[in-house]
Parts: sequence; C-alpha cells; structure tokens
Amino acid sequence: MAHELYTRTNQKLYFAGLSLEAWRKAEQTQSMNAQGQVQAEREATLFHLYGAILGLCHEVAGYYRSPNAQARLVEDILTEETLAASPGPELAELIELAQHSETWLAKLLVEFACLHKPPRPPRQVKADPGLPLITAVSLDEEPQLLSHETLDEWRKNIKELALRFRGALTEW
Repeated sequence: MAHELYTRTNQKLYFAGLSLEAWRKAEQTQSMNAQGQVQAEREATLFHLYGAILGLCHEVAGYYRSPNAQARLVEDILTEETLAASPGPELAELIELAQHSETWLAKLLVEFACLHKPPRPPRQVKADPGLPLITAVSLDEEPQLLSHETLDEWRKNIKELALRFRGALTEW
C-alpha cells in the first residue's frame, strides 16, 4: 500500500462498503443470530465511515500543513483553532458541516460517539411509592437505529467530498 494520505480514506470507504454489503446479506438470512450480525455490521460501517472522515481530515490538514494534521480524532481537527492556524476552504467546509447538528457529518459524529457509551435504560419517574418495584418490559420496543440507507448515503457524501477536495488540493 502506498503511504499517501488519501490511501487511508479510500481504504475506510472500501471497508464501509464491505460492511454495508455484509449487513444487506445478514438482513436477508433467517439465521438465529441475524439480528446480532446486522447490529455488528451497522457498528462496523459507522466505525469505517468515521475513519474515512478522519482520513479526509488528515488529507486536508496535511495539505495545508496544519499543526493538527496528526490528530487521532476528527473532533480535534475540526476546530476553529485549526482553521485559524491553517485556513483553507475544504477545512472550513468540514467544520461548517460538523458544527450544524442537522447535517449528515454532525449526525455521523454524534452516532459514532454513542458507540462508546454504555447502554442506559430509559429513565422513568416513579410517581407513586405504592406502585410495584418490578415492571413488565416489552421486548418489541427497539431504539431507533440507523438505517442501511442512511449509512450508505453518508458513505456517498464522504466519497463526493473526497473527490471534490482532491480536485481542489491538486497543485499544478
């Protein structure tokens, strides 16, 4: 493998594509562990998409010789301080996408951060001390999880950004 910054971004996008394909296959199987496989592939896809964004940040920060070019987290690169130290339109666009909660990049960063949190049961206020301590739980209630289509769309967005940025970062 070449030791250019873009190779890591490409590799992570490829791995995300493999995870999405494995996810699709897991959804079509009728095996007992299909639900676990789907969840594993969902998390693997999210992991690789985060890595692709980190790789893209390294490409841009490396081109502009940013002091944060070797940062290990996307959040450490996409800061106003980094932009002030080495201004560039690509970095500014990434920071803009990361700062607005309704954008796909901000959602990706939030979802990736959630992977590192322990599961928490929903909080319920106990209004009456006379109510039983043990309550029935329905297994049908499932938290809202990211869809295959959403993660595939995020992958396409990263690819489009990478191609557009690489065209602008090329020196003539």
